[in-house]
Amino acid sequence: MAKANTQTSNPDTPRHVAIIMDGNGRWARRRHLPRFAGHRAGLESVRKTIRACGEQGVEVLTLFAFSSENWRRPKEEVGLLMNLFLNALDKEVGKLHENNIRLRIIGDITAFSSEIQQRIVDAERLTCNNTALQLNIAANFGGRWDIAQSCRQLAARVAKGELSAEAITPELIHQGLSLAALPEPDLFIRSGGEQRISNFLLWQLAYTELYFTDLLWPEFDEAAFNEALLSFARRQRRFGRTGEQVEAERITHA
Repeated sequence: MAKANTQTSNPDTPRHVAIIMDGNGRWARRRHLPRFAGHRAGLESVRKTIRACGEQGVEVLTLFAFSSENWRRPKEEVGLLMNLFLNALDKEVGKLHENNIRLRIIGDITAFSSEIQQRIVDAERLTCNNTALQLNIAANFGGRWDIAQSCRQLAARVAKGELSAEAITPELIHQGLSLAALPEPDLFIRSGGEQRISNFLLWQLAYTELYFTDLLWPEFDEAAFNEALLSFARRQRRFGRTGEQVEAERITHA
């Protein structure tokens, strides 16, 4: 696994990339394999993507591994996914640490077994001082849950008299979100051919560039990641301004 770079040398490179890793089950079905074989194969694409982030100077990578809605899947598949998650925490965290990568798990981890919860605590503690790529794994995560838990914190402050309801701003809501301390995603990627964000980072994706590929996740490699970066580099991000304003600013800072 290549070491990640903490500095983005190319201004056209996104600082933060968020990915929905879709298509593991379909990849397995097309090969007449059980769905779980696709999830195992998808882990290799995770490794390749982390390596590509290091090579391209991406600072933050957020992967949607298990949504709050995924508990609805067949019980056997959920159990196998939990075992895969546990094994990944056992086998991959050491490699991340060796490469100076910080790992965070975002989401409501209280739904997981005590064994998984302890592994998460251990992994985050081990890697907490690493300064290269910030890797966030969204597990039992939902964008609506993320916004709601931030609002609950603010509601508690209002109830205690520490804050007035009129003082609540988007900035205060943002401060209570799971990724509040990090730059918002510049680029969102979804594999598998679907074109929706599926209750992922609903708040954070407000101004994110969206990129969809028909590749199933186990087929997604460094070349596919680089193609997404090229698409991002060709776009003009205006954030409410005109194209002329953006171009004039670019020339000024060139």
